[in-house]
Amino acid sequence: MSLLFLTIVTGCSQPSSLYQDQFLAFGTVVSLSIWGASKQQNHEASRLIREDFAAMHDTWHAWKKGGLLGEINQNISDGKPTPLSQEASELLQQSATLSEQSNHLFNPAIGKLVALWGFHGEERKGPPPAQEKIDLLLQSNPTLSTLQFTEGNIQSSNPSVKIDLGGIAKGYAVDRAIEQLKQLGIQHAIVNTGGDLRAIGAHGERNWNIGIRAPDGGEPIASLQPKNDESIFTSGDYERMFLYEGKRYHHIIDPRTGWPATGTRSVTVIHKRATIADAAATALLIADPEQRTTIAKQMGIEQLLIIDQAGDYHMSESMQQRLTFLGDPPHITRLVIR
Repeated sequence: MSLLFLTIVTGCSQPSSLYQDQFLAFGTVVSLSIWGASKQQNHEASRLIREDFAAMHDTWHAWKKGGLLGEINQNISDGKPTPLSQEASELLQQSATLSEQSNHLFNPAIGKLVALWGFHGEERKGPPPAQEKIDLLLQSNPTLSTLQFTEGNIQSSNPSVKIDLGGIAKGYAVDRAIEQLKQLGIQHAIVNTGGDLRAIGAHGERNWNIGIRAPDGGEPIASLQPKNDESIFTSGDYERMFLYEGKRYHHIIDPRTGWPATGTRSVTVIHKRATIADAAATALLIADPEQRTTIAKQMGIEQLLIIDQAGDYHMSESMQQRLTFLGDPPHITRLVIR
């Protein structure tokens, strides 16, 4: 779920040329906005995207019985291979590549750590897990670099690997949805998964306008306008969390420590591909300050906004040029990505 909340700013009235639909998937509200398409295109787009999101939820749910990812994880634990379609293989190989580019800060192999913290279910509560249990999983060093893709199969040499694609699944689904819209001849649309989105075309004679709210909510602090075909994804520390003895624990686990990442409240990135933006936002929320620009460059991110624990803003020049602040502009530290 998006953690630096993004909303589509469309004004008070909604012209008849704007079609909108909403449904639940991946534990959040998915919104589809289409401009200037026919009634038939709109309805077909809604049907296809709803069906595809539901299918992906079942296929890529790490803990759902009967899904492909659940089967893969069980077979990894048992030391057995799992047959894969080309499409499934490409997603997992891309996940492994993005993990390597992030220096394994984006690490979908730590599903057992996620489960240990209780973030694999709907109800999350304390206390935090025992340090001994965390250390045991860290010592097994689960990463996607141990995945082996051979003759249409996948397996891993490390039985401690449990793949959880929560840090990339929404981006992947959004990319698929946009491609489906394009195939239907739709040129102007936004697919928005709880604030993480990809936008194509424009809103009539105006650009789409996206409002950005600060991590603590409230009124939008800035707006930006996507250009032609762009994804805007945010990762933050204040959703999917629990409070225990007055301390907040969120779901984005630092794979180096086994504990929720600290130091950063939220990260927003812009990239053409939602899959990349999704993974990069997660990695950059975990990254130490001195790692940020290196990780961003390795993952192909040039437009980046970070709000740290102290409420200070850090952003690249290209991101700053895109934002229109709606009040007094904050103090900004420039991130130089080379």
